[in-house]
Amino acid sequence: MKKYIDLSQEIIHDMPVHPYDDKVNLFQDKFLERDKYVNYRLEIGMHSGTHIDTPMHLTNRETYINEIPLDKFAGRGVLLDVRNERTIRFKEVYSELVEKDDIVLIFTGHSDKYGTDDYYADQPIIDKELADFFVQKKIKMLGMDLPSPDNYPFEIHKILFNKDILIIENLTNLSSLVDIKSFDIIAFPLKIKAEASMVRVVACVD
Repeated sequence: MKKYIDLSQEIIHDMPVHPYDDKVNLFQDKFLERDKYVNYRLEIGMHSGTHIDTPMHLTNRETYINEIPLDKFAGRGVLLDVRNERTIRFKEVYSELVEKDDIVLIFTGHSDKYGTDDYYADQPIIDKELADFFVQKKIKMLGMDLPSPDNYPFEIHKILFNKDILIIENLTNLSSLVDIKSFDIIAFPLKIKAEASMVRVVACVD
């Protein structure tokens, strides 16, 4: 029997967002007693919570996320445990772990700071050599329990985007995968004409 592990942050009113982004508003505007039905409204940026960035986010690409084939958002998952690394560097063992079309997840433990100022101000970053390795391996997506793989001018983003590698940010619960040898990732975005999308990321374990 398959087991599904949720790796996504919860979407709630006034949830943590990047300092660049607007506040998230989630509120009820229709009530059963008054309106005869219940409805909620959501005002949210596409980069709030757990989300996928596409090349259109930081390059001159013109492909919206709803135009990307669905098979890009699901595949074999690989967890790289890099806790206690401030700069996340390439290790030779990764050459044996990572294969073409994998969805690689970077587990730093930084999600423990989600909701604090330090989450966005004091994050680990990914080294260029490691980003080049992911490009060489032709992975599908790179996910992480970080708000970003890098800081301005976002060189790591662009290295990955230039080779059509998508980026999943603000993952959580990656500790649940540490002792799991084999799993798949399902991370379908909304069918939305935008450069990014909120996403429910799930690890599927047989």
